[in-house]
Amino acid sequence: MKLIVFALAVLTFVVLALAIGLWVLARQIGILFERISPMGALVNDSGPEVGQSTPEFNLPSLTGGRAVIGPKSIRSTLVFFLSPTCPICKKLLPILDSVRKAEGGWLDVILASDGEDAQHERFIENARLSSYPYVVSAELGLAYRVARLPYAVLFDEHGVIRAKGLINTREQLDSLFNAFEMKVGSIQTYLDHRMAVQS
Repeated sequence: MKLIVFALAVLTFVVLALAIGLWVLARQIGILFERISPMGALVNDSGPEVGQSTPEFNLPSLTGGRAVIGPKSIRSTLVFFLSPTCPICKKLLPILDSVRKAEGGWLDVILASDGEDAQHERFIENARLSSYPYVVSAELGLAYRVARLPYAVLFDEHGVIRAKGLINTREQLDSLFNAFEMKVGSIQTYLDHRMAVQS
């Protein structure tokens, strides 16, 4: 009897140790994935290219007024494509808010999506997005060939696209601004060019 109790205690200890080990391993894999993720926003080859003029739109905003997408005197624009059902989009909203506050002197941020207005109105209220221009337009997404979310396009005051790409992390969002300042299409292109020059 004592032997059975001892064996059960050992097995319980082994199972707990394996469960803890599995949890630690999964956590380390997640950290490793973040560290080796691609530098910068993931740029796709479809839609208007970096260096081209943005398609121009003047769209009604669900939060009031109109959102102008195109050239603006002394103001650059970040169009951030999102969806009320996208968990990564929701995770990035506080980061987007801090970026808007930090860069508000020269940057306008417009939120864009498509679908039914009622769903977006609830999302605006629940996520407290009433201070952003929020447009719902399938044509806008088609113009930029947005296939996956969240996606962002940054263009300058002349309406020239300076950076764009799929955004999953704060680092990828920041990379759009780094590319803007460095006057390169993307951080990945810049790094690829440097490696080609060095080899």
